Amino acid sequence: MIVDARVLQEDFVPSEVVHRHDEVNYLSETLEPLLSDDRPETSFLFGPTGVGKTCIARYTLTQLQAERPGIRVAYLNCWQAHTRYRVLYGILAALERTHDIHHSTPKTELFDRLARADRKPIIAILDEVDQLEETGALYDLHRLGHVSLVLIANREDELFAGFDDRVRSRLRAGTRVQFDRYSTAELVAILRERATQGLEPESIDERQLRRIADAAAGDARVGIGMLRAAARTAEQRGLASISDEVLEEAIPDTRAAIRRKTIDGLIEHQRVLYDIIDEAGEIEPQALYATYEDRVEDPKTHRTLRNYLTKMVHYDLIEAVGEKRGRTYRVIDGEYVQGDERAEIE
Repeated sequence: MIVDARVLQEDFVPSEVVHRHDEVNYLSETLEPLLSDDRPETSFLFGPTGVGKTCIARYTLTQLQAERPGIRVAYLNCWQAHTRYRVLYGILAALERTHDIHHSTPKTELFDRLARADRKPIIAILDEVDQLEETGALYDLHRLGHVSLVLIANREDELFAGFDDRVRSRLRAGTRVQFDRYSTAELVAILRERATQGLEPESIDERQLRRIADAAAGDARVGIGMLRAAARTAEQRGLASISDEVLEEAIPDTRAAIRRKTIDGLIEHQRVLYDIIDEAGEIEPQALYATYEDRVEDPKTHRTLRNYLTKMVHYDLIEAVGEKRGRTYRVIDGEYVQGDERAEIE
């Protein structure tokens, strides 16, 4: 049934994009100075999860490289590259300049090595950039005239709240590209294209694609995951097409799998916060912070903790209930939250 498994992966970059032409054009115009050896402004891609930010960034840069092969692109996900060292190392790795770097190599040496790199343009895509623990890495990269930045995050106000003054002042003038949630019809079109490329003909029908789109609630990452899970299960059972029974099994299984993957990807201090909330059932902020400070050796500031909590709210791991002084946090039981109606964390 599956003829091209790559197409069913959420990080697959298609040869043509569906329903994001305006965003592609805007980002392309922002990056166009690279074609004339000029440095573009920093590009920010904002929007909720699963709306195509990462796909559009990588697609646009692929198109740009086709026009100008000398441009190098380094893609980093800040869930993993969340420190200054890891950001600098990740970019050097994309340039194949890490063969003699060790864990003991000073960060200043990594920066100097990147500064000494040949002056061909480098585009650094930092995905989930609000996960950065050391935003000084952005200051480092901004100082390098041959490095340009494409930064991906959920919300602008929350991202800039985590910047120190020198980073905020240098990046505030960047270009913003805003992404909204996909409509059901748009998500059906995306899933139809993935099914056409990745599955044998007539493996899934239009009604089933709409069922997936409805269940995914505008999140392409979730929808593609459901399609992939259903196809794999149907193939394992020797079915000629995806049955309704298989599809209904795949929907909650995909949600659970994405949830587990997201929890496993939490950085250390986020995981401590999540575990405390999970153990408590429901907890108010001061008790949460106090318990957290008892459990870690080098606690983060309350502002950083609020940023961590906000990120977990965006990923539907926890929810904030109530307003300000009366607010409490609790773990979401795994049911997918539709839309983007999440409480602001003060």
